[in-house]
Amino acid sequence: MKTLAVLRNQVKKMMAKNDPAHDFEHVLRVYANAEKICMKEKIEKKLVLTATLLHDIVSFPKTDKRSKTSSTKSAIKAKKILQKLNYSIDEIKIITDAIESHSFSKNKKPTTIEGKILQDADRLDALGAIGIARTFAIAGAENRSFYNTNDPFCSSRKADDQVWAVDHFFKKLLLLEVKMNTKSAKIEAKRRTKIIKIFLNDLKQEI
Repeated sequence: MKTLAVLRNQVKKMMAKNDPAHDFEHVLRVYANAEKICMKEKIEKKLVLTATLLHDIVSFPKTDKRSKTSSTKSAIKAKKILQKLNYSIDEIKIITDAIESHSFSKNKKPTTIEGKILQDADRLDALGAIGIARTFAIAGAENRSFYNTNDPFCSSRKADDQVWAVDHFFKKLLLLEVKMNTKSAKIEAKRRTKIIKIFLNDLKQEI
């Protein structure tokens, strides 16, 4: 685990200027999620946690045309870092495949257990109270309105989270629970999704 400590310090420096929704604290939360999943699923955690630390080392704003390439570019950059840390060719392949396939926008289902756990751990951080906070952090940074005043909860229109923050719950976050790969992540996702639904119900009462 000494290598993970070295890697952790390296990634922290690399992500020092990232936005609050994709900063090093995000990585640490995903790391903690991944550790819990590995323990409950009885999976060896070294490669999973390595992938977790490196999964967002290249992160473009969601409005940037390069946004959908973030995971691919992170995987390429991760490979170079891991080669210097003496990871084997097979280990690097597992880690970089996990990073490349974790992204929601790519709509990929990872083929390895390491990839499935990384994807679950990352998606859990988009749910619950922290998911709500991240949604509005991004909306503020992109100068988006909170909600569509005519149809705040996408009752009769297609969700557009490039314009309205609340739409992000309907376009992505409320869909994540059924997309989880592991049993333990499904259980936690259900709990966190309830938090979002309660928030939306409370918001409905207030506006």
